[in-house]
Amino acid sequence: MANPLFLSVSLSLLILFHGCLARPGHGSSQQQNQCQLNSLDAREPDNRVESEAGVIESWDHNDQQFQCTGSAVLRITIEQNGLHLPSYSNAPQLFHVVQGKGVLGVIFPGCPETFEESDEETQQQVRQRQQGQQGQQGRQGRQGQQEQEQQQGRQGQQGRQGQQGQQGRQRQSSQQQQDRHQKVRRIREGDIVAIPAGVVYWTYNDGDQDLVAVNFHHVDNEDNQLDQQPRRFYVAGNPEDEFNPNQSQQRRQQGQQGRQQGQQGRQQGQQGRQGRKQQGQRGQQGNGNNVYSGFDQQLLADALNVNQDVIQKLRGESDDRGNIVKVQGQLDLVAPPTSQSERQREQQLQQELQQERQQQGSRNGVEETICTLRLRENIGDPSRADVYSPQAGRLSTVNAYNLPILNHLGLSAQRGFLYSNGIYTPHWNNNAHAVVYVIRGRARVQVVDDNGNNVFNDEVSEGQVLPVPQNFALAVQASNEGFEWVAFKTHENAKITPLAGRLSVLRALPDQVLENAFQLSRDEVQNVKYNRRQVTLLDSSSSSSQRKAVA
Repeated sequence: MANPLFLSVSLSLLILFHGCLARPGHGSSQQQNQCQLNSLDAREPDNRVESEAGVIESWDHNDQQFQCTGSAVLRITIEQNGLHLPSYSNAPQLFHVVQGKGVLGVIFPGCPETFEESDEETQQQVRQRQQGQQGQQGRQGRQGQQEQEQQQGRQGQQGRQGQQGQQGRQRQSSQQQQDRHQKVRRIREGDIVAIPAGVVYWTYNDGDQDLVAVNFHHVDNEDNQLDQQPRRFYVAGNPEDEFNPNQSQQRRQQGQQGRQQGQQGRQQGQQGRQGRKQQGQRGQQGNGNNVYSGFDQQLLADALNVNQDVIQKLRGESDDRGNIVKVQGQLDLVAPPTSQSERQREQQLQQELQQERQQQGSRNGVEETICTLRLRENIGDPSRADVYSPQAGRLSTVNAYNLPILNHLGLSAQRGFLYSNGIYTPHWNNNAHAVVYVIRGRARVQVVDDNGNNVFNDEVSEGQVLPVPQNFALAVQASNEGFEWVAFKTHENAKITPLAGRLSVLRALPDQVLENAFQLSRDEVQNVKYNRRQVTLLDSSSSSSQRKAVA
């Protein structure tokens, strides 16, 4: 009898031990009582980093609200013909395109460069560059006839040298490799884009207005094995830390001091060389601010098989353009043409894939590989709405069912639009935190905690962010001008429980339970359960008319 008892006890301990160690990265970094919030605040950006061709604004991730939800939020504005430099983050991201359109490049390690230009395109680009250079020289030559006569001899010599240089470049261009790169994607207003942790991406605005996107970083995700500090690693340029701009400026100043002291050291013999070595290390850490800038120059030159001049540019030490740079001319990318009909075919294909998944019940693991993952879903189109009420508004959701990569990231999102005075039914998020960004309009929002305390009861407006912890109940009523928002959620299939409406928890309870729980009469129970026939989005005018009829 002892052996079976011993085995059962051992098995119980093993299960308990395994449960304690399961998924150590997810949520373990949250400190105790981190979500004991007496109040919530709808906040506007705390930090602002300006660049040559855009602005990055961030909310203070050290605020207790964001610490509770394990999140960090950015708003990135890219001007026309601006390029947000390639970078990657320690946490998975969802970003929502609020305005504009552009091009997105995402670099998956190990995947082939499937976009390739032809020989004819390469030669055409070379000819265009040469014609542009010649045209610029011609325009400069026509400025000022007197200066032209005085400098005619020297310009002739420079012209002959320029022709020889062009001939040399033309011979070299015939031997250049054709441009090959990984897939680029079109993005537009209403898109939700998923970026895994540690994956490099870049964004280019080729539209006719600013490209504005809201970035949500889930730093408490199991894919982030660092701390809850959001980190963006830039691969190019000399960027500032958009999450901690003050610290970035201090590092930049220290780096400049290190360079100056290093230059002085070169004039002072061996002692100067030792000082330069120490200061140079600090200078490398503070200059460039991209991942190349911290490496030794000779090591990089050997690794890339290029000269020191190229390494200096890669390190970005003298680059003062910032995180978003202005493209000279335009990016001539290798990409298939897009049209309205192609977008319609893409939407139809997405609907067919979704229907197949629903019929099969689960993914077979073959339909998408890492190199062909679909990263984008548009939830801004009214025809895409999952919930629609002609009187109240509409809701669109993106989750692991219609964007499978979210199953790996553990994230989802919802975009909503309430008409004038429309109500989003009181509810709570069962299995996720929510971080709400106001796109347009205004609304009255109320949030209630586990003790029944009203921790938020205020109006929110365009550009504000409101974190809502898991299970905290909330209700939203739009103002006369309407209300539009996007909510980022920390579960791939976030679920809600309504407190009012046809699918509410009250509707599901037996009559006698309601009578005894709330001390209601039978007629009052009938009114509570059946007066509201709408599901999620409620019309305030119909509610008021019903109350008058009952009175």
